[in-house]
Amino acid sequence: MHATLDHVMIRVEDLEASLEWYQDHFGYVEHGRWDADTFTNVHLGPPEKHEDGATLELTYNHDGRSYEMGDGWGHIAVRVDDVEVAYEELMEAGVEDYRDPESCPGNYAFVKDPDGHEIEIVEREYGARWSLDHTMIRVEDATEALGYWLRTFEYEHTGRWEAETFANYFMTPVDAAPEEMALELTYNYDGRTYDLGDAWGHLAVRVEDLHDDWETLLERESDDYRDPESCDDRYAFTKDPDGHEIEVIER
Repeated sequence: MHATLDHVMIRVEDLEASLEWYQDHFGYVEHGRWDADTFTNVHLGPPEKHEDGATLELTYNHDGRSYEMGDGWGHIAVRVDDVEVAYEELMEAGVEDYRDPESCPGNYAFVKDPDGHEIEIVEREYGARWSLDHTMIRVEDATEALGYWLRTFEYEHTGRWEAETFANYFMTPVDAAPEEMALELTYNYDGRTYDLGDAWGHLAVRVEDLHDDWETLLERESDDYRDPESCDDRYAFTKDPDGHEIEVIER
């Protein structure tokens, strides 16, 4: 099975405000839209997005609901060639000063979008400017989480950062292009538990055959959450051991 990370979905309370924010500050364009009776999905990314690069999916529910951020999801990260220059550009454009490069123990920084989703800014020598570099989720058992992505989706462990109180582990499909989005698993050593909230929606993986690969996921004991038949044979959903939803799609 080859499962490319296709997109990450977040929920927003004001679609036009969120579109304007991502378009003005990151130069994003629409790569797809689905207008339904009760919700709208919009896929955003750089104009020159790599063919296997991920998009950001904004979901807007038409009933005016609000959302809880929770702490089971951490952040998305976007690529730039110079963190300090990029952060200063955002500050001059009126983005809220959240965590500047000097406050971070490394060459990165953080801002928040209008709904409070955290966005890390990282330096990379590859990928379009502001393209999605990784999505971070928090896990309660690092060994179980690493094994899940290795066994279920055949991902490989591509990097780690172990600190005094936590560890970060990066996972990608085997032979993934540098421009593809990675998954960052964060494990805190203090045994805390997490609330997923509902402001973050899901990760999505793109597979070659929805039905065959769905059967493989079930054989590997992944959660049978929403099978293809229940989703009009267009997509399906499973969950990781911590409850993060994973959409399975075939493009």
